[in-house]
This record gives sequence, structure tokens and C-alpha cells, in this order.
Amino acid sequence: MHCTSCGSEDLGKFKGTIAIHFSGMENLDKPHVYISPDVVVCLDCGTAQFAIPQAQLRLLGKGDTDVSTD
Repeated sequence: MHCTSCGSEDLGKFKGTIAIHFSGMENLDKPHVYISPDVVVCLDCGTAQFAIPQAQLRLLGKGDTDVSTD
């Protein structure tokens, strides 16, 4: 595997916890969508990649965080 940004093969895999929030003043009252993905980081350029699980992806697509997540 190689970095999609710089082509380096010097990648590290880490556990992450990420809070995604909806932008804009009208969304200040919406709770964050939390995910705990594996994050692949290029140790040369700093580019990071991760996948969002389906349940949280649906929440982001609908703009609604009222559904329970795993």
C-alpha cells in the first residue's frame, strides 16, 4: 500500500476517535457524530485516511443524529 497523496510506502495504522459536527450556526444544537476508525497516516506527508461505518455515514447523509450508533 502507498500514500495516495505523495506515493510514500511509509504508512502507520492507528486507532482513532473522531467527532464530526455539522457546520453552520443553524446546526449548533445538533450533537456530534462519533466514530472510532482505524486511521492510516502517511508518516512522510501527514495525509490521513479512514472509513466511516455505515450507521454513522447514514446519520451524516441525513443530517440527523437522533439515531443510536454502535
